[in-house]
Amino acid sequence: MKSSSVGDLRYVETTYENPGPSGDVTITAIFSTNLTIKGVTRYYEKINDDISFIDFANNNFGGEIPEVLGDLNGLYALDLSNNNLTGGIPSALANLKALESLDLSRNKLSGRIPPVLARLNFLQYFNVSHNSLAGPIPPANHLVTFGSSSYEGNMGLCGIPLPNKCGNSEASGLVPLPSFDEEQEDHSGSPFQFGWKVVAIGYGCGLVVGVFIGHVVITRKSRWFAMAFRVKNLHVKRKPRMKRRN
Repeated sequence: MKSSSVGDLRYVETTYENPGPSGDVTITAIFSTNLTIKGVTRYYEKINDDISFIDFANNNFGGEIPEVLGDLNGLYALDLSNNNLTGGIPSALANLKALESLDLSRNKLSGRIPPVLARLNFLQYFNVSHNSLAGPIPPANHLVTFGSSSYEGNMGLCGIPLPNKCGNSEASGLVPLPSFDEEQEDHSGSPFQFGWKVVAIGYGCGLVVGVFIGHVVITRKSRWFAMAFRVKNLHVKRKPRMKRRN
């Protein structure tokens, strides 16, 4: 997120440097601003964590909304409306537990509304209208209690409170799994096919072979036992008797 002019406000600048082949990344961030409160202008080298209200509406800010805004735990109002912000809505905004008002309308934001924003239990005003957002409006908690004016102007959005409904796959946010018939068609040309028919055939063949082998082993073992018993008895019967001496 960058300011188009360097005046009273220089908000966020982020640079990435790669000094060598080691792949180390150096991140340089500048957070500085001049705030005028009740006629008194104060310069801040960084944004204090205890700032409770930020109004950057009706400016010419561009780029993505910085994740660092999620570290401002004391923030209860954030207005970034009517700028040229791009990218998605950062999920880090869900960390602003005290947030009561969030206005991101009239930008160029894209992607989906993060479902984690439903954790903002104190949110009383929410507006993301006139962007390029898509997908279902998270149906959890109170995000669906805001009027349709909070979401209008996003051609890809669907679900309550908008009149256009989402399909089953869009409403769940999940890609539907292919049916069994579709899976068979998809793998029809594959040289490696696997299905329950193959398992059943293999099980049947294995069962027959197993029973046959078991029968042979048991039968042969019984015959071997009988033959051994007969031979032993034969040796016992043929054992010579001891002659008595007169």
